[in-house]
Amino acid sequence: MIDLQRRGVIFGLAGLAAGQALFAPARLFAADKIKPSASSALIVVDVQNCFLPGGSLAVKEGDQVIPVINRIAKGFDNVVMTQDWHTPNHMSFASSHANQKPFDVIKVAYGDQVLWPDHCVQDTEGAQIAKDIKIPQANLIIRKGFRKDVDSYSAFMEADRKTNSGLASYFKERGIDTVFLTGLATDFCVAWTAVDARHAGLTTYVVEDACRGIDVNGSLAKAWADMTAAGVQKIQSTDLVV
Repeated sequence: MIDLQRRGVIFGLAGLAAGQALFAPARLFAADKIKPSASSALIVVDVQNCFLPGGSLAVKEGDQVIPVINRIAKGFDNVVMTQDWHTPNHMSFASSHANQKPFDVIKVAYGDQVLWPDHCVQDTEGAQIAKDIKIPQANLIIRKGFRKDVDSYSAFMEADRKTNSGLASYFKERGIDTVFLTGLATDFCVAWTAVDARHAGLTTYVVEDACRGIDVNGSLAKAWADMTAAGVQKIQSTDLVV
């Protein structure tokens, strides 16, 4: 099984989250219904074929987020999508390392690295955004993990914690101060993106029923605790006026 403490699934917040998790509310409720404004953006994280049922790194019930995302996306003028876009033989693939198997953890220059099944290889069907996602107004796709020697979970910053995607600057230029996150998987790419959004000074919501998690060794509960510690707010799609 995966040793999540070694992984550091959510960076730099473990100590704070440990002290607050027992006292954090199960959910932070918005006082009223939330209507996205011109300064709001929807972020749709990694709804790609490899992460859907039947994919090489499938998230359980991952396909069930699609109709929820399509519905709420109608209320947003600003939509950003993310897309895992790995090179063949990417360093995060177990197949790229002798005597290693998926979900093993190895040491790399920037810390612990989980080894995954091959997934979302550039220009393959598995890497494509799910065909049932219908968001014609999406105006930006952030591709992640396209550098062979560094992994990338967050839409804002790669796993080396040095390489920025430019998304924070993009939002600043467009006057975006609030983001709503959806997609796959809650406890990995969604959570890393949400925490980095808070670090960028953005009001950040995660739409719980528009996400699904992997939930290995308590990773989902830990991700929510860490997001709460960072000031991320958990809502449901029904909390939105769209």
